Amino acid sequence: MGQVIPQFEYGSGDGGSGQGFGHGGGRSSLAVSIYADRGYLRAEMAEDAAAAGLRVAQTTDLGRLLEPGEPPALADLVLVDCPVIDGAELAALSRLDQRASQTGSHLVVSTSIGSLDDVFGCLDQADAQILVTPTRADRVIALGRVLARSGNRVRELSDEDRLSLLRLTEQVSQIAQKLEQLSGQGAADTGGAFRFEGEVAFGKGDTKLDPQFDNGSDRLVRASRPPLPDPRLVRKIIRQRQLRARFFEGDLFADPAWDMLLDLTAARVEHVRVSVTSLCIASGVPPTTALRWIGQMTDAGLLQRVDDETDRRRAFITLTDKAADAMARYFSELGSSGTSMV
Repeated sequence: MGQVIPQFEYGSGDGGSGQGFGHGGGRSSLAVSIYADRGYLRAEMAEDAAAAGLRVAQTTDLGRLLEPGEPPALADLVLVDCPVIDGAELAALSRLDQRASQTGSHLVVSTSIGSLDDVFGCLDQADAQILVTPTRADRVIALGRVLARSGNRVRELSDEDRLSLLRLTEQVSQIAQKLEQLSGQGAADTGGAFRFEGEVAFGKGDTKLDPQFDNGSDRLVRASRPPLPDPRLVRKIIRQRQLRARFFEGDLFADPAWDMLLDLTAARVEHVRVSVTSLCIASGVPPTTALRWIGQMTDAGLLQRVDDETDRRRAFITLTDKAADAMARYFSELGSSGTSMV
């Protein structure tokens, strides 16, 4: 345990051009390090990374992160699999997150739903992508987002375009997963996911929830906002929305952003803290998909991470004040008709 497995050099027939994937047909110059205890998964992750045009620099087990002395150098992209994680591994993951933030390395961590809160709690520096029991299609999407971020074209897209790309990304993931089910094979060849030329994200700081915010009158708007709705009404709406899944396929009505906003609105009035696992469940979509939405909504200024004051290893998700203002005004406009919403 803790020994580095010999390096992989897939697809070296490109002559070492070092060109970015999707630009002139060359391979990406990004190097990848893989940390996972399960041997078959290390090989699978390396295969997926190589299929994406990335250079796999090393694969090893999680013990390498725990060894004393000088920590291993970070590659441009670090893939970590930790389905069940203990205190020592959490500390190592936290250090890795901090180092990735300092060096600019991309971090993609896969875990299980049982360990999600712990993993989420210790990753707060490097803007890591978290995957929950991912399929190969999920990993393909995550690698594609890394390549999109490296392309640095995010600012060229409008908020509407970014939202459209996020929905398209989820559709691509769903299609890839259905193909996996039909063929019984992995999604290593779903290279189409890497053709996105911009990151699927909302712009930071440029999202306006209401025209009244344009003139810097946040204080006046917030002071005069109507109260948040009765949480019993919000919970009733949530139950009505969930009821549809008893009669129709759940994916038909998937709207994770709205379902999470409703859940957090009720929780805010109830003074209840919402963990990331609980919010993923409330979203009505697979956890990895929900985490992508949480990330985009955080970037858009709708959600925020709040660390537990009594345990720095835990964190919760809540509405921002602007999002709470918007939800309050929304329900105020609905008035009594809100009781009949589905």
